[in-house]
Amino acid sequence: MLRRTGLIRTLIVLLALLFWTPVSAAAADTAAPAPRTAADTCGALAPGASAAAERAIAAACAEVAAGTWYTWGGGHGARPGPTYGQVDPTDPDSAHDPERLGFDCSGLVRHAYAEAAGSDILDGIASRQYYTHRAAARFTAAQGLSPLLPGDLLAWGTPQDLHHIAIYLGAGKMVEAKESGTRLMVSDVRLSGYFGAVRVNTGQVTGHIHQTWGTGVWTKAEPSLAAARVYAFPYSTTVRVHCQKHAEWVTSEGYTNDVWSYLPDYKAWVTNIYIKGPAWLDGVPDCRTTTPPTP
Repeated sequence: MLRRTGLIRTLIVLLALLFWTPVSAAAADTAAPAPRTAADTCGALAPGASAAAERAIAAACAEVAAGTWYTWGGGHGARPGPTYGQVDPTDPDSAHDPERLGFDCSGLVRHAYAEAAGSDILDGIASRQYYTHRAAARFTAAQGLSPLLPGDLLAWGTPQDLHHIAIYLGAGKMVEAKESGTRLMVSDVRLSGYFGAVRVNTGQVTGHIHQTWGTGVWTKAEPSLAAARVYAFPYSTTVRVHCQKHAEWVTSEGYTNDVWSYLPDYKAWVTNIYIKGPAWLDGVPDCRTTTPPTP
């Protein structure tokens, strides 16, 4: 009786194993796939990007896949690439940034487009990158995202203070270095505070290219000191000049001049005192003979 009972138990176990194995395999086959990570979704998500923009996106997405950190001030070394960050006095989350190799928002953009172009074409902070003289096209916040292509640069803030920049991927997504305490990521485009976008020209730049000098030099909505401020050059900046004209006399830094230049990338004017060269710039047309471009 005991032997028969043991035999029956053995048969029951064997039958359980026989029926359990295919059920488990079937369950494994139909189980939901693992959630996709940010690295999986990072890439050009819409058609139309230039080859250079595709390369820039690939460079940024490689950093996402590597788990690179956001670091305040990161990416602004002598050459493009990740650097150790700094402590942001206004952000307690940045306490570990000096220990982390990574990028801030503009450091990532700089690195991505240096990889795309083969040269350091977007050195500088977010505002300098948005106002780059390498702009192929510009878009306002009012135009929304529909005219944008993967690789365009999105900016947030005001004309006087553009404080964040990211790379558009298409389909309402972007790749960004967002804030201290986080790694580089793919995010939904945030429309709150969105200022506009710029498409980068990685090829030859056309137009009258000049260099400013000085620090904190304001551009103006009109060629007048009393006009509204638009943007201040934090330091020497490469600018594209459309035309120049005689207007209000200005005395500054030991110079006196009445010539002002129109800068189409800023939609603003600057006194020629702060543009390197003669008082009247060689080769730049008079605004009386050429109409400044309509924004």
